[in-house]
Amino acid sequence: MSNTEQTGRRPERADDRPEPGTEPGAGTGTEPGTGTGPGAGTGAAGAAGEPSLGAAGERLSTGPAQDPEPATLPALGVVGWIRWFWRQLTSMRVALILLFLLSLGAIPGSLIPQNGVDETKVNAFKEAHETLTPIYEKLQLFDVYSSVWFSAIYILLFVSLIGCIVPRTHQFVGQLRSRPPGAPRRLTRLPAYATWRTEATPAQVREAGLRLLRKRRFRAHVAGDAVAAEKGYLREFGNLLFHISLIVMLLAFAAGQLFRSEGGKLIVEGDGFANTLSQYDDFRSGSLFALDDLGHFSFELRRFTGTYEATGPQRGTPRTFEAEVTYAENGGPDKEAVIRVNEPLQVAGAKVYLIEHGYAPVVTVRDGKGKIVSQEAVPLLPLDANVTSQGVVKVKDGYRDKNGKRDQLGIPLFFVPTFAGEGQGQMFSVFPALVDPRLSVSAYHGDLRADSGVPQNVYQLDMSKMKPFKDARGEILKKQLKPGETFTLPDGAGSITFEKEVKEWASFQISQQPGNGWALAGAVAAILGLTASLFIQRRRVWVRAVEGPDGVTVVETAGLGRGESAKLPEELAELVAALHSVAPTAPDAPAAESATHPAKDDAADDDAADDDRAADDPAADDPEDAAAEDRAAGDRAAGDRAAENRDAAARTPAGDGAEPADQAVPAEGASQ
Repeated sequence: MSNTEQTGRRPERADDRPEPGTEPGAGTGTEPGTGTGPGAGTGAAGAAGEPSLGAAGERLSTGPAQDPEPATLPALGVVGWIRWFWRQLTSMRVALILLFLLSLGAIPGSLIPQNGVDETKVNAFKEAHETLTPIYEKLQLFDVYSSVWFSAIYILLFVSLIGCIVPRTHQFVGQLRSRPPGAPRRLTRLPAYATWRTEATPAQVREAGLRLLRKRRFRAHVAGDAVAAEKGYLREFGNLLFHISLIVMLLAFAAGQLFRSEGGKLIVEGDGFANTLSQYDDFRSGSLFALDDLGHFSFELRRFTGTYEATGPQRGTPRTFEAEVTYAENGGPDKEAVIRVNEPLQVAGAKVYLIEHGYAPVVTVRDGKGKIVSQEAVPLLPLDANVTSQGVVKVKDGYRDKNGKRDQLGIPLFFVPTFAGEGQGQMFSVFPALVDPRLSVSAYHGDLRADSGVPQNVYQLDMSKMKPFKDARGEILKKQLKPGETFTLPDGAGSITFEKEVKEWASFQISQQPGNGWALAGAVAAILGLTASLFIQRRRVWVRAVEGPDGVTVVETAGLGRGESAKLPEELAELVAALHSVAPTAPDAPAAESATHPAKDDAADDDAADDDRAADDPAADDPEDAAAEDRAAGDRAAGDRAAENRDAAARTPAGDGAEPADQAVPAEGASQ
């Protein structure tokens, strides 16, 4: 009869054994005396009459931990709040937010006319937007770059950058003064690793490795049994350079706004300009600018040349604008130069830009007795791309009518360089160059209100107290003149002559911005620093050489990059190839020697397996983790012994005097 028939049940297989904690007598429930099977439980409360597990039971409980009292945090105080605010201000997150706000703040400064740039456009905007004007004025949107809110963002960003740079600079200097760290205990854990055996001595290998690493611009030194090297310090230097460059740019922009000066001057061919305040048509400066800071120079516009596309779909498009000037600096000799668009003249710390050009026909005005009371080239304001222009001649003094009475004349002018519209009752220009110039003239007499104290536009005529000259039909007298023709005023009031000479004028902008050079240098340095911080990788390399048990030197090389370093394995491979040429691989040991030392080979295999496990475990070198691994190994060994006891009890018949399966020896360390 089989054992199954004698015992009335079949032997248990390994697959039939219950999971740990589910066998009879080992319940894990939380109700008193109940588990997952018959027997006494080990829950929070045991069976009636059994002592409680106390603190051990609380540690085994899966319920949420309950604090007896809520934690009481100490008050920050004034100093604590200041430290908290400083840490927030100097964080990278706040710096990026401030930089973003500064960019947003510059948008209205670019879209809305600014008082410091063009007051005429500001006044026109206010007249066209009466509802928005009070709101914009309260928000200081007409003076964005000098507003309180923009200055606050600017200063906070400046302080944030300084607070970020100072500690990082101190840390970086400390890194430069220190040596690269020594080699880790297990180099196999590192992402790039290579090893071989060589007949060279460890000292020779380390000396060769030190020489090769220094040749590759590594900072290297011998630390114990290995050579430690590090490279890529320019990454952090580039990061610091980028932040310092931002500060330089902020300072340069601030200096440019505080110490700048900018003015415009319209000059007709043959006229000149001296860099004094009274010579400017309009002038703006920073709050810290002094008139003594104006550079001492002067220049004369000898000739202006403009060429245009004559045919094709781009007919009339400008091709060249050149202003030939003669200038002198600090009372020195005269020099010649050509000013073009985007090619300014740099003299005495200032830049002279060519901005605009137009025509200035020469007009001669005579009184009733034929005396010349005005003869000048009159600059006219262009109205369109074909340089259709308008302006006015104002004769304030010296004019007398036929009766000898003092009077003032106002003469509106309308000029076209290439006339069209003959027989159509109108005149307009079809080409910007001087091909067929015409000048339309009318005249008014009376009070020009030049002495009223109210500023006047030189291109407009105040006709509130002026009367037009009229013809016999009572209409305003007008006439189109060709070069050399004369318009005679009625009643012996004089004449107006359009001379054959038509000059050209050019408008120049004279700027002094002391921070421009620093701003450019800061921008270039910021780009270089950002490039270095993005593309340079910080990496470390170690070369270890120790004598093996058999007397042969074991060489290990490994590399570690701070961040993603795709070239690290390639760089380590080049180093290994160079080092291998100095310390080549030793020949393999004879097979007989390996056969006589089986234990040594087994130990080597065990060490290799341990190294493989350590490579998978980044914290293998931590003593606490090693102790945790030892405890886990002991628990696994105790569990294996308990499983073997249960298997033996299951395979032994009940009548053989063996202990029942439910009374097997518990695992080591388990609760009895």
